[in-house]
Amino acid sequence: MDKNETRATIIRIGTDLISRQGFNATGIDAVLKEAGVPKGSFYYYFRSKEEFGLAVIDHFAERYDQRLDTFLNDDEVKPLNRIRNLLDGGLTRMEQNQCSKGCLIGNLGQELADQNERFRARLEEIFGSWKERYAVCLREAQKAGELAPELDAGVVAGFILSGLEGAILRAKVMKSPQPLRDFIETLFATVLQKR
Repeated sequence: MDKNETRATIIRIGTDLISRQGFNATGIDAVLKEAGVPKGSFYYYFRSKEEFGLAVIDHFAERYDQRLDTFLNDDEVKPLNRIRNLLDGGLTRMEQNQCSKGCLIGNLGQELADQNERFRARLEEIFGSWKERYAVCLREAQKAGELAPELDAGVVAGFILSGLEGAILRAKVMKSPQPLRDFIETLFATVLQKR
């Protein structure tokens, strides 16, 4: 395995472990053991656990951005249906993993926002980019006549993001996808009701 492959493997395994256990509860030793990398090599790839954590956050955000691209940029699907497909896909993933992982960015936001300013700022930046992606799609829905033009797409996008993250948290706590299902159904029956 070359240097870049090894670093990518450490990040991938770290992402999985942190998704299940949290950042503070995930030891570097456990990540390196699962990656098959000698303990002393960690600082060759990362200056600190904080730098490693930021790399994990960026890795997750990059993968989620690809997911957003797949759904929200699909010009073959009407804008509101793009959002619906994205949320329904998230519901399916929650069901498949028995509501055990949730959203890594949301999980880390709850765990680390008050502990580390660099993490907090990076997580907020990611949430802001997701909100803007939703807003762009909502504006397309308005142009297509699917949504009332007087709705503030930025505010509604923030509502979707906050509601989704809250529903994911509740689904994890309840070990049931029902809160996410309820959020999606209520969102489309009220706020995103087609005009």
